[in-house]
Amino acid sequence: MTVRQARPEDYDAVAAFTSETWADRGGSDYIPRVYHDWIAGDGDDQRTFVLDVDGDEESPSEELAGICQGVLLSEYEAWAQGMRVNPDYRGRGASMHLSKALFRWARERGATVARNMVFSWNVAGLGQSRATGFEPCTEFRWGMPTPDADAEPELSTTADPSAAWSFWTGSDARADLRGLALDAEESWAVSELTRRRLRTAADEDRLFVVSEGGTRGFTFRNRTYDRPNDEGDPETWAEYAVGAWSAHEAARALYRAVARDAASVGAERVRVLVPEGVRWVSDTAYARVGVSDEPDFVMAADLTDPAVVDS
Repeated sequence: MTVRQARPEDYDAVAAFTSETWADRGGSDYIPRVYHDWIAGDGDDQRTFVLDVDGDEESPSEELAGICQGVLLSEYEAWAQGMRVNPDYRGRGASMHLSKALFRWARERGATVARNMVFSWNVAGLGQSRATGFEPCTEFRWGMPTPDADAEPELSTTADPSAAWSFWTGSDARADLRGLALDAEESWAVSELTRRRLRTAADEDRLFVVSEGGTRGFTFRNRTYDRPNDEGDPETWAEYAVGAWSAHEAARALYRAVARDAASVGAERVRVLVPEGVRWVSDTAYARVGVSDEPDFVMAADLTDPAVVDS
């Protein structure tokens, strides 16, 4: 089997082994829906790989054993996503071949770490990631407040990026999340939060800092996007890159600031990334805010280790 770059002509083969990926959980895989747009972004900072059973770059075949995609999120951070293995080829090292090709591609472009995200219920995916060189990194949940134009934070808020950065660098939330927040460009990806991103958010009125009695927490809107609901109708979501706070009062103030901001941009649904843990989840519940049922796990591979990349 040969790893090569995905082509538009591979769509039928990819759709054939990915369309039923989440059928046992009542869901459908996103890859067949986005495949052509997905691979259209391939270039210096992105590469979509397939594992060709009988062919190679010069003479590709129509039988594929798997697919994955690598994206450079920064000059040193790579993201691995969309790893899928054809059920007919499971147990034959398909994920290892794809992962090592992605690692080499990312390392050649200067990345020192590659991360991925695995749903906590996906035991097979977790084992697959560990086998290919990923190690445990962090975990998070979603806080899900309801948009409310009339929500009023009980504590005063500002948009001071320096205060937010100072709070973040010493916060338990940063330690728990290993410094990660939702990426600014790539959906369903996390990367290291930078001071520049906080400054940009402040300049664009997307930063909310609880500042009463000192800095007590912050969050910022990452993006808005449309996504079909269960009935297939589009819904507008507002996404907040991270929620960090020092006490439950600050959590409540942040969620109210988020509820008001989400309403101001016409969002119908909201999600805020928060660390996984009894403190963060219970503070969110104490603020009368919904929480996702299960955490998501983030794993990381050290691309400076030849044993990880080349073995």
